Parts: sequence; structure tokens; C-alpha cells
Amino acid sequence: MRQNSAWNHLIRRPLVWAASLVLLVLFAFAVAPAPFAGLFGNGDPRACDLADSAVRSAPGHPFGFDLQGCDIWANAVYGAQSSIAVGFLATAIAFLLAVVLGTLAGMGGRVADWIVSRLTEVFLGFPLLLAAIVVLNMLGARNVLTVSLVLGVFGWPMMARLMRSAVRSVNKADYVLAARTMGLGTPRVVGRYVLPNAIQPVLLLATLTVGAVIVAESTLTYLGIGLSSPAISWGLQIAAGSRVFHSAPHILVLPSIMLALTVLAIVAIGEELRSAFDPRERR
Repeated sequence: MRQNSAWNHLIRRPLVWAASLVLLVLFAFAVAPAPFAGLFGNGDPRACDLADSAVRSAPGHPFGFDLQGCDIWANAVYGAQSSIAVGFLATAIAFLLAVVLGTLAGMGGRVADWIVSRLTEVFLGFPLLLAAIVVLNMLGARNVLTVSLVLGVFGWPMMARLMRSAVRSVNKADYVLAARTMGLGTPRVVGRYVLPNAIQPVLLLATLTVGAVIVAESTLTYLGIGLSSPAISWGLQIAAGSRVFHSAPHILVLPSIMLALTVLAIVAIGEELRSAFDPRERR
């Protein structure tokens, strides 16, 4: 009943529909960029002509060209692939680590809880961006997979703490005690009763984390430590545009808008989900 009420609350929120529409369009860019990139110009982000360097607009190219003479619209559409892929892949890695370690800490007894808690404190001692900068500088290749792995490995501690707390709370519930009394083993109790009831707050936090990871990836790329050519990403476009902002500000505008819309839409949906599933937050 409470979950039905939460979903009813969500579908009545105009912000949810607006943010979902924005994400749907951006996900379409990421999954099948070619048709959308072809809406303006030839649709090929690598078809560049130095004769068009920094041209602000041209027939069929309303968003203009970058310093290499590449179409800005096509690059922004294809850039959605890398930026969104890093956001979701890194969050998925962090989420899986958090679920496993949080469940182990909540169900594994004092020794397991102590080990996981100390490990969490160690990782919390490293700021995400600083840790990513150090590790990525030591790696030869910086692609979607390596950047996602680094951000995911250093992004799990807060989710793990929340998972531990939720597991310990659910583990004291009457239906879990009843399942143990019936003779069910720990793996079955965890899989059937504990995880389904403890994972919801972690999922909500993971939703918000996606936006933070996309911003982190763009920041690292802007600093020259994240994705590198021949990859195409919003961070690379923003880094290139910022260097010539005074003479060619149009290079920076479109990728910045797409990045901001993605993060704002994800954060909006995450906040609405949190509000919907917490009766105290409903307005």
C-alpha cells in the first residue's frame, strides 16, 4: 500500500515527467546517436575541416564548429555516450560493492563489521576526485571502462554505510526472525527477506550518485586526467571550449547545457523518489 501511494505521488509530479523526458532524449542520444547527430549537418563528429575552425554557424550547422572544424552538435550528441556510460557504469560498480560490503557488515558479525567499517573509513579518507587523479595518472589508458572502474571503486563508502544501517534494521524485523525460526539458512534469509527490504534507500542514493559521477568525469576530463582522445565526451568539449572562451564562446555552450540538463534531470528524479518514499517529505 505504501509503495502504491509513493508511485501515485510520483506520477502526479510535473517535475518527474519533465526530467524523465529530458533523460529519455539524452539516453536516445547515447544509445543511437547517428540519427540525432544527422539532424544538422552531415552528422559525423569526426568529419572536420580546418577551414571551418571556430565558425559560429553555417547553413545546416546552427551550433557552429570547434577549433578543429568539427560540427559541435554532432560532437555533443556523440559525447552523451561516454559521459552517460561513465555515470551509470561507475555507479553500478559502486552500488554492487556497497551492497556486498554493507550486507556483510550488517549480517556478518562483529569481526566482519569491524573490518568493513575500517575499510570504509580508509576509503572515505580519500576525496573522490583526488583519489581518481592519483590512480588515473598511474594508468596508461584512460577510457570509459578505466575511468568508470576508478570512480566506482572510490565511490561506494557512503552507500555501503547506508546499506549496513538498513540491513541491521531489517535484520531485527519480526518476519526475519520468523524466517530464522522456521529453519531457513542465512543465504536464503538474506536473498529473500533482507536484501529486498534493505536495498531501497541505497537505490535512491545511487540515483543521485549518477549525476555526481557524470560531473566528476567531466571535471577529470577538463583537468586532462579523465577520458582522452579519440574518445568523444562533454568533458573534452568543455575543456577545449574553455581555452578559447573569449574568442569562441559558442564552443562551450552546447556541451555545457547538455551536461547541466543531464545532471539536473537525474538529481530532480532522485530527489522526487526520495520524497515519494519518505512520507515525512511529501508535500
